[in-house]
Amino acid sequence: MLASHMPKVSLSRSAEVVLEEAKSVRFFSSVEELVEAAVPADQMDDQGYFTVGYDVDGTFRPEAKVCRVKNGVSANYLEEYMRRRDPECMVIADDRATDKMTYQKRFGGEFDDLRQETFDWLKTQDLACFFFDAGRGGKGLPAVAICPANAGFFALGLAMLQGIIPVEEIEAKGDDYFHSAIIYIAPPFRHSHFDGKQVVVHNRRDELHELYSYNLYPGPSAKKGVYGMLLTLGEKNDWTTAHCSTVQVVTPYDNTVTIMHEGASGGGKSEMLEQMHRESDGRLLLGKNTVSGEPRHVTLPLGCSLRPVTDDMALCHPDFQDPNSREKKLTLTDAEHSWFLRVNHITRYGTDPHLERLTIHPDDPLLFLNIDATPGSTALIWEHIEDAPGRPCPNPRLVFPRSKYPGIVNDPVKVDIRSFGVRCPPCTRENPTYGIMGIFHLLPPSLAWLWRLVAPRGHGNPSIVDTQGMSSEGVGSYWPFATGRRVDQANILLHQIMNTPDTMFILTPNQHIGCWETGFAPQWIAREYLSRRGTSEFPTDKVVDSRCPLLGQTLKTLQVEGQTIGHWFLQVQSQPEVGEEAYDEGARILTEFFHEQIRNFLVDDLDAHGRKIIEACLDGAKHSDYVQLSTD
Repeated sequence: MLASHMPKVSLSRSAEVVLEEAKSVRFFSSVEELVEAAVPADQMDDQGYFTVGYDVDGTFRPEAKVCRVKNGVSANYLEEYMRRRDPECMVIADDRATDKMTYQKRFGGEFDDLRQETFDWLKTQDLACFFFDAGRGGKGLPAVAICPANAGFFALGLAMLQGIIPVEEIEAKGDDYFHSAIIYIAPPFRHSHFDGKQVVVHNRRDELHELYSYNLYPGPSAKKGVYGMLLTLGEKNDWTTAHCSTVQVVTPYDNTVTIMHEGASGGGKSEMLEQMHRESDGRLLLGKNTVSGEPRHVTLPLGCSLRPVTDDMALCHPDFQDPNSREKKLTLTDAEHSWFLRVNHITRYGTDPHLERLTIHPDDPLLFLNIDATPGSTALIWEHIEDAPGRPCPNPRLVFPRSKYPGIVNDPVKVDIRSFGVRCPPCTRENPTYGIMGIFHLLPPSLAWLWRLVAPRGHGNPSIVDTQGMSSEGVGSYWPFATGRRVDQANILLHQIMNTPDTMFILTPNQHIGCWETGFAPQWIAREYLSRRGTSEFPTDKVVDSRCPLLGQTLKTLQVEGQTIGHWFLQVQSQPEVGEEAYDEGARILTEFFHEQIRNFLVDDLDAHGRKIIEACLDGAKHSDYVQLSTD
């Protein structure tokens, strides 16, 4: 029992001991309370900043400077490294099945000793504690967060992202309350135990999923750590939480199409929810030729209306699927209460007036990270802090409540189109690369599954501490956050895709199409075109098999609102700056990368049909083979 705090509520024994013996504990019931706690009025310096830091072996180690701004709370990390998620941050402490790095293998010992050290340190602190549900709609995990009180901005981000349950509601449940997940936050261990690195430890106990966050960047723990909890939950019952944005697109002709857009970090998920970024004259810049400098524009007088559903995490719970429906389409809903929006592409006023307006004058305070704002100012999403003089941070963020986003859709939705985004480099005769994708490609379900196994991280990823070149984000593009085995996730995705054949699958690039620098224009064009056209099957005389079989089919021509888009944006080999020889080299690069990645899934527990698809790919399958494998 939490005898001195909440006498009617029982928590896990470890949590109870920490809270009972801590220096002090404050239970929070609302985001508003955490906004005030993020910048304690009596602990600000003369300029209005509150510095979050900890004693490490007798030396004060500052982590972040936090201040109140007119539109919320602004927090900036003092180390460049802490401004992005480290993709190697996760380790697994338990002995359950996993393909991930274990604590013992990485650090050479059992986690139990550090676990106790974590508890002992927390007992010396003033603590903040609150209750939340990981996931939404009653389909997730009841959870508790225990955090040092001076890290209020981190607790604020967690509470905004995952929601917060008033203490009175928990007390009213009394003995009926139980929690199956818990997060402990102990920031100084990053320095004392992990050489300054971001580390998040998952400890999957029989009835309780423990997460230990040894850093104060919300990405690895408050967001992706909770994502890992949901993926672990779904593994037990053959469902998953997809890594995607979802939007209902309403055309000027009142046609509504729901698009689910998946992909690795930087793959265009947030951008799928955004209106097209237009030029000052209202046109959309489709691309700029990196060789000649020639621009190409598209004029769309009326864009579609957007009704956002999810931004990054979507619960694909079996209770949402209707077994009696004639249409076999995936149904999903948002797993989060707020969105962790990246705004690196917003570099000046007027780039995205819609989001700028929402963030300058929000109904409720927002949390800004890596934004250059001073105490009492208005945080502006195009003012990014610099990692070095003249080098802006590539990962400026804000946490925005989905309930305050105009036109938000709260109910589960059926997915009409399921797209996958890939960041592509430029491709030319002189420098052939895998940047050979056209505006969009049509994929049969079996091939769409392979793309989700490979999940290319792609070119110039702004969201994480990354390496150069092509790499894989891992199965589902959510593998960095999963705690178990990749083959289990592969099987879950295979069953999900094969059981929803009425959903259309497409592939769309961003950043470059061949030699053309495009930004996110390709997926915006695909969204506008397909929403107007609908999801009926394309006539065979309107499509052509892509020269690279991994790219399915592409259109022969594309016309949007009376404007024909050049075929070189659809079939990259037709670009004179590329040609067939460079295209084929790019196809070879892509194919070799695919083969390297999918071989990892040829293990005993792989679904037999999945094995057929992978072996066909390794044997050089053509588009017709993937179609047949999608209907077997």
